[in-house]
Amino acid sequence: MSKIAFLLADQFEDSEMQVPYDELKKAGHEADIIGLKQGEKVNGKQGKASYTIEKAIADVESSDYDAVVIPGGSSPENLRLDAYVLKFVTEINEAKKTIGAICHGPQILASADLLQGRTITAYPPLKDDLVNAGAHFEDREAVVDGNFITSRTPKDEPAFVRELLKVL
Repeated sequence: MSKIAFLLADQFEDSEMQVPYDELKKAGHEADIIGLKQGEKVNGKQGKASYTIEKAIADVESSDYDAVVIPGGSSPENLRLDAYVLKFVTEINEAKKTIGAICHGPQILASADLLQGRTITAYPPLKDDLVNAGAHFEDREAVVDGNFITSRTPKDEPAFVRELLKVL
């Protein structure tokens, strides 16, 4: 089974964390909740979920993980300028490991300069920003491009999880 890093900060979209996390664990995969500060409690923006950061991004190695999942909401905005976060996703990408990003999750990929020539989807209002970062944007429930799996919104979670489970 795979070991998956969930990158999380405060004000994540509740179900975009809960659904993939629960479904991947139910399928037998191991998951770590990684954020800026170990032990920090982070809350979903809908007030329906909260998690405690299990490991600080500065203390983990990308080589210990088979995949990374980036839930949306405001969480990616709170993570996207952290040098350790950018290094982690860059190393995951260089190793051709799976990167799953939903809603605002691709903002981190843009900040890490990983979107040039990639086909992705995301929360539709981000289209211009992602195209300007070099991506080809498709408005579909899930887009798979190599090691990238992206989705738009909570309503796309079943497709997002389905595509993640196919490769893990």
